[in-house]
Amino acid sequence: MVRYPAVADQFYPKDPESLRSEVLGYLEKAARREHAMGVVAPHAGYIYSGSVAGKVYSRIVIPRKVILMGVNHRGTGEPAAIMDSGFWRMPNGDVELDTEVASRIINHCPLVRADASAHQYEHSLEVQVPFLQALRPDFKLTPLALSFMSYGDCRSIGEAVARSIRDTGEPVLIVASSDMTHYETQDSARNKDKLAMERIAALDPEGLHRTVIRKSISMCGVIPVTTTLVACLELGATIGEVAAYATSGDVNRDYSQVVGYAGVIIR
Repeated sequence: MVRYPAVADQFYPKDPESLRSEVLGYLEKAARREHAMGVVAPHAGYIYSGSVAGKVYSRIVIPRKVILMGVNHRGTGEPAAIMDSGFWRMPNGDVELDTEVASRIINHCPLVRADASAHQYEHSLEVQVPFLQALRPDFKLTPLALSFMSYGDCRSIGEAVARSIRDTGEPVLIVASSDMTHYETQDSARNKDKLAMERIAALDPEGLHRTVIRKSISMCGVIPVTTTLVACLELGATIGEVAAYATSGDVNRDYSQVVGYAGVIIR
């Protein structure tokens, strides 16, 4: 099956050369690249979140295999939906889906189901792909779209992802796609996002899940990030570093209703 771009010319340029030029403009050429177990990167239109995403991707090595977890904004399809075969046809070339890794995750966790429909129009995963392609054109993708779920379910999926990575026997990067607080004042967003980022940097998945709920933080990708933290801890992660943070207000100077964007590296 082939998945076609859903948000080209909306969140990022559709023209291949324009897209590549814009992505490369966000990447810092002098950055020292390091191996990471996971990252958190935002998924808004590049004009708003591209600089934060670029700061994260500039600092990491992209391995051949990438597991990409995003939020299912539309709520279509399975609550934990993995696309397990075919290609994603992006402006800068096709990305092959990693049937082997997807099958392992499904086998390790009955919550995860093969379902392409959840991915058809979802932007949270798609906008990460041009950055990955710019740094590793031949990478293989395992995309997982997650609806809201309990911490226990996040733990089950995260542990299954970790077991699948161990079974693979080679480096695998986990990318969690999330924006932070939505449509609050700059001060409110920064204060709330600080609470969430503290839990992410502390590698505290249960604390993140609990904090987002109790503090009413409209962090859309809390489930992908929580699940990623569980998986990285299972794989031996010890460090979480907030590499960048910004809001839409930093771009358009409207501080009355901003969206927050965080970039985190886990190693």
